[in-house]
Amino acid sequence: MQFVAKSLKLIFVPMDELKIYNSYSRQKEVFKPITPGHVGMYVCGTTVSGESHLGHARPYITFDVIYRYLMHLGYKVRYVRNITDAGHFEEEGREAEDKISKKAVLEKLEPMELVTKYTNLFHWAMEQFNTLKPSIEPTATGHIVEQIEMIKKIIDAGYAYEVNGSVYFDVKKYAASHDYGKLSGRVLEDLLETTRELDGQEEKRNTADFALWKNASPEHIMRWQSPWGVGFPGWHIECSAMATKYLGAQFDIHGGGMDLLFPHHESEVAQSTICNHSAPVRYWIHNNMITIDGRKMGKSYNNVIKLSELFTGDHPMLAKAYHPMVIRFFILQTHYRSTLDFSNDALQAAEKGLKRLWEAYEKLRAISYKPQDGSVDKELEANCLKLVAEFDEFMNDDFGTARVLANMFELVPFINSMKDNIIPVSAISKETFELLQKQMKVYVEDILGLKSVTEANNEKLKGVMNLLIEIRKEAKDKKDFATSDKIRNQLQQMGILLKDEKDGGMSWTAF
Repeated sequence: MQFVAKSLKLIFVPMDELKIYNSYSRQKEVFKPITPGHVGMYVCGTTVSGESHLGHARPYITFDVIYRYLMHLGYKVRYVRNITDAGHFEEEGREAEDKISKKAVLEKLEPMELVTKYTNLFHWAMEQFNTLKPSIEPTATGHIVEQIEMIKKIIDAGYAYEVNGSVYFDVKKYAASHDYGKLSGRVLEDLLETTRELDGQEEKRNTADFALWKNASPEHIMRWQSPWGVGFPGWHIECSAMATKYLGAQFDIHGGGMDLLFPHHESEVAQSTICNHSAPVRYWIHNNMITIDGRKMGKSYNNVIKLSELFTGDHPMLAKAYHPMVIRFFILQTHYRSTLDFSNDALQAAEKGLKRLWEAYEKLRAISYKPQDGSVDKELEANCLKLVAEFDEFMNDDFGTARVLANMFELVPFINSMKDNIIPVSAISKETFELLQKQMKVYVEDILGLKSVTEANNEKLKGVMNLLIEIRKEAKDKKDFATSDKIRNQLQQMGILLKDEKDGGMSWTAF
């Protein structure tokens, strides 16, 4: 609901409908889920062949806020975000490259050992960013059967063909009766004229055809049995198979970065449409890229900053370490469809902005309302109500987090003035004050997902202390009293007192 001030009373008017920019239609559309009250959302997850970088942070923070806002609106959301752990065939590379297998050889690890390592690291980074866990997080390797079954259906429908143990999707045949290229804006004739040297290109009927299944060479580590021989799935088929299994033949929202529009999402549309006899997605949502000096962040540009490097400052492009909440705030300050350019100055400005906003938010929570007769400032109250009401309006306009934050910063001087008694709290009515407190809490914490940097650091300290307590307990059990005493004494010198409890446990207090 929106709130409008009129004679110091709150009048309720219907809230604007949620509008989403649909990449498929290239316009904003009123959001109407397939099943009233329920939303199915699929977001392309990470490829766990290495550590995630700053560019990867944007889609997962963006869709975390979208997930949070949909639930705030009262929807029951099934949020599916996959893990690519099958070492997909890279259609745009110079050759067929199994990223997982290649990295496993370099790190001298079993492929699934490497997958587990980087999956755990990805989950750790998402926890630092305070992103909510998805409803389902399926893996590509866990759905080989579903991918094979989908490929068989596409072959039976006449839109795929097998050559030397590999299976390709027939793009030219599909385009003859379907709107191929609408999502990405690609023109089929241009794709057919491409001269890129790709692995297996000579096997294809047309250069635009993409792999559904690839025959595995003897040295290929990750391989599965299929009706076409031993091989591994193509990149695109995994998302179609998992989205279909958990969200149905057609679902509400599919998200990801703009770099996935082609070939990944365009291919998903084609293969899912043939297999399931309907367009798979109602609303396609794509976030824009994070750039450095105007260039996309990527390994090919040698400008990748890993998330752990951001948090520690251990990278030549970083002037200092940045807290995960600063990164989250930095990302939300720009609309998700706009390019976001990285710089140390921008991150340091975000750090100062987050500190200013959070200090005002804490002041607001600490203020007690004290009414005084006849002291309500009608103009001030109307402006406050307008700024607060626009939180919903801006989020309903394609998830406008940047505009929400701009309004919050307009409220900061007002909040500070109330706390410092420059403006009396009673300058606005009790109802308006309580609304301000409530909506700031809902948006700052529940929807934008921001946390106090101090509180987050305290959580880290608790984790470190639990680890030290565990190590000290193990030392005492082994009668290694030298190590046990060293931990206790050095912590005490740092201002942390360890106390042995009667039940054998330990507690600690910072002083």
